[in-house]
Amino acid sequence: MSIERELIKRSGGKCELSGVTEDLKVYQILPTRKGGIDESILASKTLIDQIENPETMDVNLWRCLNDSMWSEHLPVQVVSWRMLSRLGNQELLEQMYLDEDDLAWAQASGEGEEDENKVIHRDSNGVILATGDSVVLIKDLKVKGSSMVAKQGTAVRNIRLDHENAEYIEGRVDGQTIVIITQYVKKI
Repeated sequence: MSIERELIKRSGGKCELSGVTEDLKVYQILPTRKGGIDESILASKTLIDQIENPETMDVNLWRCLNDSMWSEHLPVQVVSWRMLSRLGNQELLEQMYLDEDDLAWAQASGEGEEDENKVIHRDSNGVILATGDSVVLIKDLKVKGSSMVAKQGTAVRNIRLDHENAEYIEGRVDGQTIVIITQYVKKI
């Protein structure tokens, strides 16, 4: 059974955040740990667009978090926690409980961190990078510890960020995971 069909069955054909029934899409929560239904939710396209583009957020659409934060499904709880953090709703956040591993997964997006503590990754043009973005190499790069050369123009999809150093990202090139310096990439 496909992930979408499993999510439709789990959610009863409704957005797992707001309960709407139209224009639903599968949203995979990054960074992934195992993949599949345990790391995805069924949500309306409008809410997914706002999750992915924080500057377009309409606070009124997120009143649904009062209910979705109590979902029995961990992926819904994680997205609810992230959005409550983004909205700065400490009152509801204090009511939520996530065990240590699940809270670490929720925090992996950087939501809930103080702005001065946040490590911000930028590409060669100054565009902010996020986990799951795709980038292209702007220069041939020798990979340390191997004879491999990552060629200019190579697309690197589903990148991961180093949460301690703003200059490093990880991605797969030719089937090998490598660390890439952000000044040599451009967001696609």
